[in-house]
Amino acid sequence: MDTNFSLLYDFIVENYHGHELIIFYVLNFIFAAIAYKLGFARKLPFLKSFLVYLMLAFGSIIITFFSIVGYPITESLLIMSLILGLYRFRLYQDRKNKSKS
Repeated sequence: MDTNFSLLYDFIVENYHGHELIIFYVLNFIFAAIAYKLGFARKLPFLKSFLVYLMLAFGSIIITFFSIVGYPITESLLIMSLILGLYRFRLYQDRKNKSKS
């Protein structure tokens, strides 16, 4: 029985032999940073912001191992980033329409 739940995992393993760990780490970090920035980020000083992204990079190492096992972590981060992006876009449009009226 195949316990792989990730379509992206199949694609990366079939096409990029030997580089899966790096690819998943970069994708997980990028999507996690986008999700953080769109959903949770406040305006922070540079040093605090650097510390947050450093911790995010460390956390991406941990979740990369779940991606390598075959769980759909990267796909979940992608969907979360898309939904938060749509939410932010709609919020921006709503605020723009309210300022015009």
